[in-house]
Amino acid sequence: MKKHIFFIIVFFFILVVSFLIFPKNNANRNKKEEREEKRAIFFSYIELQNYIKGKSIDESKKNIDKIIENLSDFNFNMLILQVRSFSDAIYESKYFPWSSVVSNEEGVSPGFDILKYFIKKAHEKGVEVHAWINPYRIRNTAEPSTISKNNKAYYWLNTNHVKICEKGIYYNPASLEVQKLILDGVEELVSNYAIDGIHFDDYFYPDCNIDLDNYQEYLKDHDHISLENYHLLMVNNLIKEVHQITKRNHILFGISPEGNIDNNYSSNFADVYTWGGSDLYVDYLMPQIYYGFYNESQPFYEVIRKWNDLVKNSNVVLIPALAFYKTGIVDPYAKSGSNEWIENNNMIMRQILVSRNHDNYDGFAIFRYDSIFNLTNQTENTMKEVKNLKKIMKH
Repeated sequence: MKKHIFFIIVFFFILVVSFLIFPKNNANRNKKEEREEKRAIFFSYIELQNYIKGKSIDESKKNIDKIIENLSDFNFNMLILQVRSFSDAIYESKYFPWSSVVSNEEGVSPGFDILKYFIKKAHEKGVEVHAWINPYRIRNTAEPSTISKNNKAYYWLNTNHVKICEKGIYYNPASLEVQKLILDGVEELVSNYAIDGIHFDDYFYPDCNIDLDNYQEYLKDHDHISLENYHLLMVNNLIKEVHQITKRNHILFGISPEGNIDNNYSSNFADVYTWGGSDLYVDYLMPQIYYGFYNESQPFYEVIRKWNDLVKNSNVVLIPALAFYKTGIVDPYAKSGSNEWIENNNMIMRQILVSRNHDNYDGFAIFRYDSIFNLTNQTENTMKEVKNLKKIMKH
């Protein structure tokens, strides 16, 4: 009997000591367990063209009603809505013209505030709306003729603020005027609309020497810094200020960087290690882990583990974005794993189940809406993927 009492005392002693040593970790774990899993879906400018552009106001609103109904019925609780894709807006803005993805011409109103209507209908169904912004992209071709005169980019053509590159037209991330324009646009959004978050994707530095003049000027008054690190610094400065705006307004800020961590540094200059290791930049990271389990260079198991390990700060969570658009098709970049998406019909379900086992996991995101809900795009394999995904969607 005395021996049993001794072991009970030792057990409670260890329990108390563990609580005193690790209270913060336990609190963070419990906090994450109590939160509802994010079940997000991207709604891009491509969908906006399909469901809004060229439609009457009544038809557009009916389409939005159906979109939100579909999300609710499927148990999605987070909509990542692309509100600014090309230095434009799907809402009433004093900084950006009406977008041609919802209107017949840039700068011409479609007749109603699309963002406001999306928010109203989504919130009625308990679905969050995160405003998805491309901060630097103006066009995805080198042709500037469609840029309207009420677009700030029009007046900045052929200046240091805007650059025409081989693959598109971009704002210069190192320009202070550009940074102010982007921040003013974010402030306008969070002040005028009941959004639940701001979202950036992976469009950061373009593939040209867009900021060489700024870089040379910077070196005059600062210690030497490589051009690559200068790029990282310019993006980080903007990200930190956007985060401050969202914190003041009590909403979330997240970024969806490329899934290949190395490419974020060598090509996009997205400093994901810094973002995942500090509470000063983002609330969530949503890496585009668009790889199968047998992808030769980026196998899903390995990539999700690396991203989970990258998130070091307890105030940052991981919400992997998954490639539903690949279901039922060949993935040539996966090399020997190229047929994986046509040989299986439970890829996304399995990826979610694997992701849920990681400490920093807080949910998942699907790219994109039409891949699930536009039946004309679906193969027999895709339809089976949809059914398997729905099995694990929690209420």
